[in-house]
Amino acid sequence: MEELASSDVPNKLKKKESKMKKRVITPGALLKAVVRSGEGTKRPVEGDQIIFHYVTRTNQGVVVETSRSDFGGKGVPLRLVLGKSKMIAGWEEGITTMAKGEIAMLKVQPELHYGDPECPVPVPENFPVSDELLYEVELFNFCKAKIITEDLGVTKVVLEEGEGWETARPPYEVKLWITGRILGGSTFFTHKECDPIHVEFGKEQLPEGLEKAVGTMTRKEKSIIYISSSYCTNSSNAYKLNISPQAQELEFEVQLVQLIQVRDMFGDGGLIKRRLRDGLGEFPVDCPLQDSVLRVHYKAMLPDDGGRIFIDTRSNGGEPVEFASGEGVVPEGLEASLRLMLPGELALINSVSKYAYDKFQRPESVPEGASVQWEVELLEFESAKDWTGLNFQEIMAEADSIKTTGNRLFKEGKHELAKAKYEKVLRDFRHVNPGSDEEAKELQDTNNALQLNVAACYHKLHEYIKCIETCNKVLEGNPHHVKGLFRRGTAYMETGDFDEARADFKQMITVDKAVTVDATAALQKLKQKEREAELKAKKQFKGLFDLKPGELSEGLEEVKPVSEIHEKTVVNEELPIASMDQHQHSKHETEEGSHESPRASSRLLRLLKGGEHLIRTVTFGKCTIL
Repeated sequence: MEELASSDVPNKLKKKESKMKKRVITPGALLKAVVRSGEGTKRPVEGDQIIFHYVTRTNQGVVVETSRSDFGGKGVPLRLVLGKSKMIAGWEEGITTMAKGEIAMLKVQPELHYGDPECPVPVPENFPVSDELLYEVELFNFCKAKIITEDLGVTKVVLEEGEGWETARPPYEVKLWITGRILGGSTFFTHKECDPIHVEFGKEQLPEGLEKAVGTMTRKEKSIIYISSSYCTNSSNAYKLNISPQAQELEFEVQLVQLIQVRDMFGDGGLIKRRLRDGLGEFPVDCPLQDSVLRVHYKAMLPDDGGRIFIDTRSNGGEPVEFASGEGVVPEGLEASLRLMLPGELALINSVSKYAYDKFQRPESVPEGASVQWEVELLEFESAKDWTGLNFQEIMAEADSIKTTGNRLFKEGKHELAKAKYEKVLRDFRHVNPGSDEEAKELQDTNNALQLNVAACYHKLHEYIKCIETCNKVLEGNPHHVKGLFRRGTAYMETGDFDEARADFKQMITVDKAVTVDATAALQKLKQKEREAELKAKKQFKGLFDLKPGELSEGLEEVKPVSEIHEKTVVNEELPIASMDQHQHSKHETEEGSHESPRASSRLLRLLKGGEHLIRTVTFGKCTIL
């Protein structure tokens, strides 16, 4: 027999940091004799999956442990991963010297099998742990494997690399060729003819381990998937793969014929896009994610009316539809789906009315609240013009064109779309380098105007805190920017921060006397809002502090949050996009006989805000802490 020592471990394994335990093997502790030579010179290394049969004998020839059915074993080869799986030291050291197909006899001292005090494998019952043992090992195969589950119950060996990077996940669908075999045994299932098996991910149509592994495959990939019995359970929805309940280890040869992308576009089930035909290019980098000019053919149907078609651009030899995305010219659900399509792709889109025609001009033949189905083909698209290579004036002209589109969308009430246009220009401005002081000033002025347009959009969307934060970006650079003060002041009014609003409106007058009329009108409106908020607050809290201790919690049931009071009392004000000079004043009459100062009113509202929290804190059911 040949004596094995640490130096027999392949150099490739020793060069890198190994997770396999480093051992000093004493002379004579591990001997090896080759019974049958294997193929080639390649040897297993750390990270390789090894598949082998073994028979363990004493020096007297008594079989004490085996995987072979001939000697009372289960007849299933062992599948382990070097450096990952728990195994006796004699295997870990000896098998790394074997070739594929080799049969070897390993003579192992107790210190390298179950007699090792640190042996990671449980000792079999009545096992001769103190004896020298002979291990007959037949190494069927070894190769690099991808670990699918941490317990190594599912692994994958790639035979043919796939295309792209996209993999399946719920609610994707896949089409597969599958052949199933008992590990080291017979074939129990094969499907490689006619139509491939069609699987909907997330619906338990495959055994758990098989679906986990298929979920790591890319389009046209071919792999062998190894699965332990614990991952072979089938649900009532599963395909009949004829898996034997007694099977311990299985291997499936799988080819992913087609990856069908199915996306829940907004995550609420209201807009589902299903790819019918693959497009050209790599998803998503070759999709029209940014605003582009799209050319499409599409068919619109009513699924609840027998699939009745109400739009078909191909009918009577019709021309493709061409439109610019990001301008609200098609329903939201259709545009959102097109942004994730590749040129040449054909997709089926199912949309509830919310993303179809609830917020879009509805064709007369479409009932109110109807769900819609679109079959869409993206023929081609042209991306927005790149500013690279343009001079400063050309860049500013492009920016003005986009800003003009944003202004139009704002006037049409499409505030989200308008905001997206302004924000795109602001992002692109970060890469613009002015060549003179005049250009720098023009760039800064345009930047400020766009920021305030974004703030106006936030105001219309009732996102007043974001409106204030956006105005702050302008006012941090120019604290005396009149339009910035005005827009922030109106947002402060909506949040109930009346002192801050008053300060901004008064600052406007200090900075520019020409806006005194606008600022005065705003202050009058602010005063009225304060009175309205105070009267409503007093009405809500009227008699609250006259209640007896046990009645306080009952009185609270009718008390509404002050924030709700503010929300119902404010009136949205139409603001200009680019020029405050276009602002049309609204006149408000003040109530006679009221001499209460605005600052006192504001203090009362702040007290009520804190009082609401205090009352809820000290009240428990019918009991009150006084």
